[in-house]
Amino acid sequence: MTRAEMDKLGWDSCDIIIVTGDAYIDHPSFGMAIVGRLLEAQGFRVGIISQPDWHSAEAFRALGKPNLYFGVTAGNMDSMINRYTADRKPRSDDAYTPDAAPAKRPDRAVTVYAQRAREAFPGVPVIIGSIEASLRRIAHYDYWSDKVRRSVLPDSKADLLIFGNAERALVELSHRLAAGEAISEIRDLRGTAFMVKRDWLPDAEWSEIDSLSLDKPGRVDPHPDPYAMEPQQTATAPNADGSLPVQIVPAAARVAARKAARAKTVVRLASYEAIVEDRVLYAHNSRVFHLESNPGNARALRQTHGERDVWLNPPPIPLSTEEMDYVFDAPFARAPHPSYGKARIPAWEMIRFSINIMRGCFGGCTFCSITEHEGRIIQSRSHESIIKEIEEIRDKIPEFKGHISDLGGPTANMYRMACKDPKIESSCRRLSCVYPGVCENLNTSHESLIQLYRKARAIPGVKKISIGSGLRYDLAVLSPEYVKELVTHHVSGLLKIAPEHTEEGPLSKMMKPGIGTFERFRKMFDKYSKEAGKTQHLVPYFIAAHPGTADQDMLNLALWLKANNFRPDQVQAFTPTPLAMATAMYYSRKNPLRRVSQDSEDVETPRLAKQRKLHKALLRYHDPENHELLREFLNEIGRRDLIGNSPQHLVPWASSAMHAAKPRPAGVSGSNARRTPSQAAVRAPHKRKG
Repeated sequence: MTRAEMDKLGWDSCDIIIVTGDAYIDHPSFGMAIVGRLLEAQGFRVGIISQPDWHSAEAFRALGKPNLYFGVTAGNMDSMINRYTADRKPRSDDAYTPDAAPAKRPDRAVTVYAQRAREAFPGVPVIIGSIEASLRRIAHYDYWSDKVRRSVLPDSKADLLIFGNAERALVELSHRLAAGEAISEIRDLRGTAFMVKRDWLPDAEWSEIDSLSLDKPGRVDPHPDPYAMEPQQTATAPNADGSLPVQIVPAAARVAARKAARAKTVVRLASYEAIVEDRVLYAHNSRVFHLESNPGNARALRQTHGERDVWLNPPPIPLSTEEMDYVFDAPFARAPHPSYGKARIPAWEMIRFSINIMRGCFGGCTFCSITEHEGRIIQSRSHESIIKEIEEIRDKIPEFKGHISDLGGPTANMYRMACKDPKIESSCRRLSCVYPGVCENLNTSHESLIQLYRKARAIPGVKKISIGSGLRYDLAVLSPEYVKELVTHHVSGLLKIAPEHTEEGPLSKMMKPGIGTFERFRKMFDKYSKEAGKTQHLVPYFIAAHPGTADQDMLNLALWLKANNFRPDQVQAFTPTPLAMATAMYYSRKNPLRRVSQDSEDVETPRLAKQRKLHKALLRYHDPENHELLREFLNEIGRRDLIGNSPQHLVPWASSAMHAAKPRPAGVSGSNARRTPSQAAVRAPHKRKG
């Protein structure tokens, strides 16, 4: 991080300099640490400039001129989400900064850092990456400016964007640059994006198709069923208009033809200029973008921005277990850089004794950015690699007292789950493997995860292993053995779980299972907790103001919470993040989960501050600060029956003449009934991951 450290190592220069918006923490939960150690293992000299002063280029010259390139990242979070709340208000702290100090990174950090790096050393290639760059790789709706913004590529003027998990692309890119290849000539790496001329194609064998021909507004035949094994009909006669119908051919021939056609086909999305003017086209782009996200069949994409195009190569091929082990077996210090002294860094404190066992998520929740960044295919480490990391924590971290805080990832229990047939996986275009139901081709076995838990618990010096990652309960209920193992040994009193809502309207737009599945899991949780002789509680999370949510939906959710003695302290208001499908719903008022047209399904979303505040208040119906707003709402919709001081009422009467006019039922106290253990559990503060 400093010239003095370079001198100690005998370096006259760095090959690669990583610029990051986070404090430098050498731990595998932080992207800059994984990338830095990976490149170090390949023989490159890596410098890190952490949270530089962006007001001038001086801080970007601290380590001198890099021999190969600057690698720019906003950090573990999008800088706008990191700095602003769902109500667009500045946050008072930053968990990724020493002593949680705010305002240590700029808004849209990738763009600002890239421009300053270019200013510091003109001519040095600038490569951008991380979740901020991934989620802004094409034109996108930006919630904080309330407009559609261009791709981050033309704004940052970077030479290359690497999206998703970048290990394979970074290693190849670095070696090719070191061998003297020009950055402008490196156009064949999966998981990369760059700017090209409007008519550019890699070679004469490539062809281009318009996205509107794939997903035309109006009636269009559905995509071929990748699971169909036999032809279902034969049609050779011309249609009424003289055109020839689509001929149904055997599945094997279809797959072979698609692969051949896709290999050198680029799909042209609606341009930035077009989607700024047409919200339906924005939703159309979102649908096509997500349908072209499977590394097994995704085509290249391009989108016009003015006189040039943003070109996106297909997504990266997921890492194998052996490759994942190689990445995570690096010699991480598992600590912040010594220059921070005794400063407290909340994000590190939360994960310092946690273990990443996998990455990716096939849930497809429309409000979540994991899929757009890490993909749907699960990448898992081996038992041996995970056990080795636990032993290193035990042996090398003096502060370790025997408690591993998490064995997880984006989802706690998707470890080693995959499609039963690689051929089906490579041709599948489903947006979720578990919605509207669990796919019959998905291997949902929890056996390997159960064995991992048992091996980890048996390590000498390990007293407790908690599961801190969010649990996918619709998968868990398929394995009672797993639920029993989890509840008996790996719950520290409270378990985080995210039903998100109770009503079909918002759940269908989230692609989340119905509340009945949550009830099934809760019964199993309570049963096995009782058998283990433990008093344990679920901590459910819910989203307010999600697209497709009506006021009545939120009222029904509040009544469900009341009936089940849940009193959430921390609630989440929907935040439209770049590229998420729920964001497309929010901006376009259309549903990209289905074919999009002017007359297709409309999706209304709470937008006004007052309505969003009401939805949050309904989640926290028990908070006296919300009672006046809720009484006003209930009166407006004719539900005065929910106002009163008995347990069946949602909110109490105000302590006014109105209160006096309503006699209190016999035997009911003036305050809410005493909180149950379940209520007390839900009031415990917990930070949500992911």
